[in-house]
Amino acid sequence: MSVRTRFAPSPTGYLHVGGARTALFNHLFARHHGGAFVLRVEDTDQARNTAEARAAIFEGMKWLGLDWDEGEGKGGDHGPYDQSARSELYDKWFEVLRGKDRVYEDDGAWRFRFERKPVTMTDLVCGEVTIDYTNLDNTPDMVVRRSDGSYVFHFVNVVDDLEMRISHVIRGEDHLMNTPKHLQLFEAFGVEPPQYAHIPLILNADGSKMSKRDEGAAVGDYPRQGFLPAAVVNFLALLGWNPKTEEEVFSMEQLIERFSLDHVNRAPARFDAEKCAWLNQQHLLQLPPADFADAARPFVDAAGLPVHERYPAAAAAVQEKVRLLSEVPAALDFLLADEITIDEQVLAKVRKNDAAGPLLAALAEALEGLADWSADSAREAIGATAKANGAKPGQLMFPTRVALSGKGGGPDLGDILAILGQDTAVQRLRAFAILLAS
Repeated sequence: MSVRTRFAPSPTGYLHVGGARTALFNHLFARHHGGAFVLRVEDTDQARNTAEARAAIFEGMKWLGLDWDEGEGKGGDHGPYDQSARSELYDKWFEVLRGKDRVYEDDGAWRFRFERKPVTMTDLVCGEVTIDYTNLDNTPDMVVRRSDGSYVFHFVNVVDDLEMRISHVIRGEDHLMNTPKHLQLFEAFGVEPPQYAHIPLILNADGSKMSKRDEGAAVGDYPRQGFLPAAVVNFLALLGWNPKTEEEVFSMEQLIERFSLDHVNRAPARFDAEKCAWLNQQHLLQLPPADFADAARPFVDAAGLPVHERYPAAAAAVQEKVRLLSEVPAALDFLLADEITIDEQVLAKVRKNDAAGPLLAALAEALEGLADWSADSAREAIGATAKANGAKPGQLMFPTRVALSGKGGGPDLGDILAILGQDTAVQRLRAFAILLAS
């Protein structure tokens, strides 16, 4: 049987990282086996469904690169893919249960008659799980159709998986206890059930259950914070899946190649915001400089910085210094703006060096006199100026960095000098020397 997986979100809120991780695992499993990934929408809760939430789910999945084969915008042979449009199918399968005397009316609602026996399921992650249905008090017959004629989750979920020929149901562990109910329905319908794999829950760093309000919960926040889709996918994959190697940085293609349910952990996963930011940095470092500059451009524009001929080199100079694209504007602002702001704490540190002002003034003269401007020639001028004034190069390099950038850290000093150019570098050195003398 060909592999067919599905993700079935409810459009009542944004795409949560837990849902995104479930979608990712289904996507990876289907792609690994050359199967199909189906997106269907559980939109029967008309009171809570919103068009905004629906759009947010689709946009989040597209941003993550979780392309689906059937469903919204793709069509397919097993539609419609919205539960609200599948009433006739539910009615048809309800009549199958009626014909087999597996449902009965109870105060206007209809209950499914469980077979009173132990039900054992073999979960691909959790192993063997048995629920004993012999005791009616502990496991009462479940409602499958409400008194208003609408069907409950358990019923429509099974019918949808049956009709869409889903081969593997990969979902959160919070659904584990629902599965024996679903297996009884499949058995009553006379069809083979899919295989089930219940993946571990995602907890906060402190071990508490992750809610929609917790840090990192909303997928829609990640683009605004400057994360790359590839990094978030990488991070989500490691929330419950173990590659069984020391490697941690993976592309989507590598994840597809290596993904296996055998390597999904049984224990709950802990959300680690620092780990997510670190992974983003690793993916940023893998970008060609031009691609990094393009990715950072929206954040630079939003910060109101001028983007001119120095921008590509400025972006390349800070690529190794940032973890998030949102950090880029603050990292390179001094390379683009005409005016810079001197950090007060750094200024106080420079002021402790009484020789800094005269040294910077002398360096400005030396740099102005260079016939050929380059990072190497500028560095040589720093060393020569320090030596001529009885100082070590290191005593001049820090004040020079502060004069040029206003900061105590940042890109390589040679890169800063090369990017700013001779005229700007000389002007800033002189201005800072005057500041120190005041």
